[in-house]
Amino acid sequence: MWLPRFEKIRNLFRLDTRAGSSSSKVVSCLALSFCLSGYSTLIAESSGAGGYRPKPIPEMQALPLPHDQLSIQNKGTELLRFHFGNELRRPFIYPVNGPSGLSLTRMGHPHDPHGHSHHNSVWISHHMINEIDFWGDRGANKGRIVHQKVDSLEDSDIHAGVVSSSLWKDPEDQVVFKEWRRIVAEARPEGQYLMIIDLKLEAVLPEVTIRKTPFGMIGVRMAKSIGVHDGGGRIINSNGQINEEETFWKSARWVDYSGQITSGVVEGLTLMDHPNNPNHPSVFHIRNDGWMGACLTFDGDRILKKGESIQLRYGIYVHSNLLTPAEMELEWGQFGETKRFSFK
Repeated sequence: MWLPRFEKIRNLFRLDTRAGSSSSKVVSCLALSFCLSGYSTLIAESSGAGGYRPKPIPEMQALPLPHDQLSIQNKGTELLRFHFGNELRRPFIYPVNGPSGLSLTRMGHPHDPHGHSHHNSVWISHHMINEIDFWGDRGANKGRIVHQKVDSLEDSDIHAGVVSSSLWKDPEDQVVFKEWRRIVAEARPEGQYLMIIDLKLEAVLPEVTIRKTPFGMIGVRMAKSIGVHDGGGRIINSNGQINEEETFWKSARWVDYSGQITSGVVEGLTLMDHPNNPNHPSVFHIRNDGWMGACLTFDGDRILKKGESIQLRYGIYVHSNLLTPAEMELEWGQFGETKRFSFK
């Protein structure tokens, strides 16, 4: 490719030699400039354009942010954000953006923000481990879930996620559980996506009892406008039961909470219990005031000896429109076929 350029340079120098006039200096300068540019091009071509070899960029990425936060994005648009600072009582996910770009969850109860400050959008916790309350924010004998490190990040064209480690500590800073958590968002058509949360808890004390309670392991606080009371939204479960009056403390494969997120725009979240979870189908704690949760120990205590562990998988389908039970059952069926994550 560089030979034709060399011939042009040589001819310009010949013209300059023959001219013998003042214009010959101009021609010489032009020839020299052309020579240098040709040489630069030659070097670039011979070295692969200066080492520039672009690779495919994953459409979905897990992007670390300041202040102990991590954003999961699809083509640069944030889907959800993981908060894990050690000043928090527990890690949580906020926002959980719907296809409209607006968060379908909120922080705290719309009518009792102080008393329900522990309602952290989407969060993992439990009301009573041994005699320690990891659920609430205030009062005696409160535990904390303390983030330790981000173990790995995942980017691809179809999903992005994060794996993290935490310690469940009692008020005296004694470790009760070691925790490993994976949060992933998988792309779906038209801006919809499936969030999957994998959780592994390993007992550190000689005996750890996960007490009977309807509070924990996962909670979801919906946006105010989606709530049945405040926005006229709708709750439906896999049994076809509607709203708190029918779904409260009922076993189900999934529960969906949908409503308007802005005028005329309906979106929702479907909280799904994986069939490999030890208490499947889970009892769900549902309220018309805008919250839902899957109950691990509604029916009784679970006891783990030191070194024993329990692993859970929950899905949250983030979707547009008021879906039919058949559409949600199809999504749950696909989720139910997925395998639990293997923590290293």
